[in-house]
Amino acid sequence: MTQWILLAAETAESGGLFDIDATLPLMAIQFLILAAILNALFYKPLGKAIDERAGYVQGQLDQAKKQKQDAIALAEQYEQELREVRKESQTIIAQAQAEAQKIVSEQVQQTQQEVIAERQKASEQIEAERKEALSALEQQVKALSGQIVEKVIGAEFAK
Repeated sequence: MTQWILLAAETAESGGLFDIDATLPLMAIQFLILAAILNALFYKPLGKAIDERAGYVQGQLDQAKKQKQDAIALAEQYEQELREVRKESQTIIAQAQAEAQKIVSEQVQQTQQEVIAERQKASEQIEAERKEALSALEQQVKALSGQIVEKVIGAEFAK
């Protein structure tokens, strides 16, 4: 162990901060070999995985943008269809109201005609009953007149 200390003391005295000898190029070559090995074994696969992940994320973002555009287009299409359906429903409602109004006015007219017919029928019936009552009254008047005449004539003959 003392030999090592002595050897270290000898080398320390001979050089300064940087000794340029065969160890410097050897260290540079070792560093380059280590960098190449690390690059081949660690950095390239890691870079490849990072690039694949970035590609996957970018693909997902592109797909999401496309889906968003499709959803917006679909929403606009549905809005257009909804506006058309609302117009159609308003047209149908207007037609139904017109038909209902027509039916109501037809029924009102029919009811008025029925009322007029009933009134006419009642008027005719009243007139027939009046004539019948007048003829019955005439018969009673004739009968009473006859009775009166008989009584008057019978009273004169009795005198």
